[in-house]
Amino acid sequence: MSRPFSLSFVRSYGKGAAMGMDRTYVPPEWAPQSSVWVGWPHLRGEWGDAFDGARVEIAGFIRALSQVTPVRMACGSREAYTSAWLAMDDLIEAGRLQLHTVMAGDIWLRDTGPILARRGAADTALRFQFNGWGGKYVMPGDTMTAQAIASVERVQVSPFPFVLEGGAVDLDGAGRLLTTRQCVLNANRNPGWTEADAKQALKHAFGVEQVIWLDAGLLNDHTDGHVDNVARFIGPGRVLCQSPSGPSDPNAQTLRRIHESLLEAGLDVVTVPSPGLITDADGTPVPASHANFLISNQTIFLPTYESEFAPAAAAALEQAMPGYKVVALPARNILSGGGAFHCMTQQVPNLEELQT
Repeated sequence: MSRPFSLSFVRSYGKGAAMGMDRTYVPPEWAPQSSVWVGWPHLRGEWGDAFDGARVEIAGFIRALSQVTPVRMACGSREAYTSAWLAMDDLIEAGRLQLHTVMAGDIWLRDTGPILARRGAADTALRFQFNGWGGKYVMPGDTMTAQAIASVERVQVSPFPFVLEGGAVDLDGAGRLLTTRQCVLNANRNPGWTEADAKQALKHAFGVEQVIWLDAGLLNDHTDGHVDNVARFIGPGRVLCQSPSGPSDPNAQTLRRIHESLLEAGLDVVTVPSPGLITDADGTPVPASHANFLISNQTIFLPTYESEFAPAAAAALEQAMPGYKVVALPARNILSGGGAFHCMTQQVPNLEELQT
């Protein structure tokens, strides 16, 4: 039986966090948002044949998102700014989309952008070190994206001296944080880190009380197993993960273990079907995920990948999150670049509303 979400609970927790002079509070994704940052592809060489298709899919996503939340786009080049304007000038004129020239390697703002939070009585942007997902994809501008977005938001930065991508963690706004050992304890991020080291750093940075560990993420995930591809909080203490879709699902064993681990952690767990086997042009499985959705102002934007299981995933999400609208949109070309809707966005929580 699904439980209703309590915004009053989120607000009360946020007020308590704000009262502590040195406590950090990161609102959960279902809390009110004032805007969402979105990336726009401009490094054609990173996309191959999917570049134009990715722009079409992202434009469609922005059109849908801007119906419920104003969108701010990070344009990493002059060409990106111009092409985005030409593709969505009507949204710009309507005030639903703002373009900003921001240093960015490409579109993956979940990992390169800041995490907007409240520390004590002030808004802040949490900024972590970024090393191109363990040195695998180093793109010019990515190390400057977090500061650039914080400057546009006119928010002071709280820097941290360790490597972490935003997609590596997920928070429920009530003191819990999800992550994976495969990513956070990977030697290509913070060499020598133990689980105790990471736990202490994460608790301090995010103001959480509990760090919940999963072992690994999806097969062939170049992020080394980001948690936002496998498990997402959808309420305080309530988490969503994926169930295997058929015998050909390349992540079947991993998904079952994730489900077991979340239950063992004492969480309220619901599942949606995974996309199943999705491959690239060479037949290699790619990390397609129905967990890489974005929640924004009572709406869930679900990426689909031409999978037969997408309608079932949308229906399961609607049942799991009553009162929320599910918008399913194509993301097959976006996935060719390495992620989907959650990976390419960063929400700006309406912190003032949370304090009223």
